[in-house]
Amino acid sequence: MRALRIKAWGGPLEAADIARPSPGDGEVLVRVEACGIGLTVVNCMQGHLGDDPAFLPRTPGHELVGVVAEVGSGVPAALAGQRVAAYFYLVCGSCPQCLASSESLCERFRGNVGVAIDGGYAEYAVLPALNAIPVPDGVEPVAATTIPDAIATPVHVARLAGIAPGARVAVLAAGGGVGIHMVQVAKVYGAEVAGLDVVAAKLAYLEGELGVSAIDSSDFAAVRLPASWGGQADVVVDLHGRPPAQRWAVDHLARNGTLVALTTFPGEQFAVSSRELVQRQLTVAGSRYNSRHEVGLAARLLRDGRVRPVVSKVVGPDDVAATLTDVRAGTVLGRAALAW
Repeated sequence: MRALRIKAWGGPLEAADIARPSPGDGEVLVRVEACGIGLTVVNCMQGHLGDDPAFLPRTPGHELVGVVAEVGSGVPAALAGQRVAAYFYLVCGSCPQCLASSESLCERFRGNVGVAIDGGYAEYAVLPALNAIPVPDGVEPVAATTIPDAIATPVHVARLAGIAPGARVAVLAAGGGVGIHMVQVAKVYGAEVAGLDVVAAKLAYLEGELGVSAIDSSDFAAVRLPASWGGQADVVVDLHGRPPAQRWAVDHLARNGTLVALTTFPGEQFAVSSRELVQRQLTVAGSRYNSRHEVGLAARLLRDGRVRPVVSKVVGPDDVAATLTDVRAGTVLGRAALAW
């Protein structure tokens, strides 16, 4: 089968012809139809989510969608023929965290799809059956690549931060793959939403197509939230991950406000004092991916038309490397996808 692989962490994608895998006990073989291309894939390829040399060579691509072509022993035969999306985290399914539907905090976590095991930048991929989440009927493959991360992660954020009707929610890097769906999910939960970004085309899409206040954040010192907000937000979702943005976020939180951090860039940190946390009763929360249950919630939001999948660029395998360069540069609106 055709595949795109890396031979070193931080190395280039290379086309390869490799043997089609077979599913083992508790696994399924998925014929990959499409796979997302986003910034997390870049981080995976750089070794930021695991850099064990024993994992190499590796086929990246965690946002894979495809049809179950074969099931291994112990897997219900009815799963064959089902379109599924991959759950990114390799989890046990039986520890207290998993049983509490907090799989992203699994006590026996063993890595990620596309890092510890091969992902969807190949025509076939083997997944643990636990990681094969059914896609609702009527949702086509490219659109479905947004479900397990780009939409499900915002669902997790909304639940974590308690976003409710009337909440003022500011999303940093709102035109990216997660951000452009985060603004939509926040609206589904009843919030008033402002989307901050630096790319004019993304700002135009946020305001013209999604109906949120679009704010240029090229200079955080000059950022002004909607006039009716009184200069404050109840929730700031940080997908930017740089200290000036994070400091701005804390400074503009209302009393009892929450900053939700989602990025994990090595070496980035910002200062916050216990005094300001206590005096204004602020919360700084980390958000780690999502649960399998939340992937199901995300799938229904997409199926029911409550969230629009924004995949602005669909390419074949020969153009994945160039598209990853565009993703790194921040020029891709929403998500991109590989379609096999």
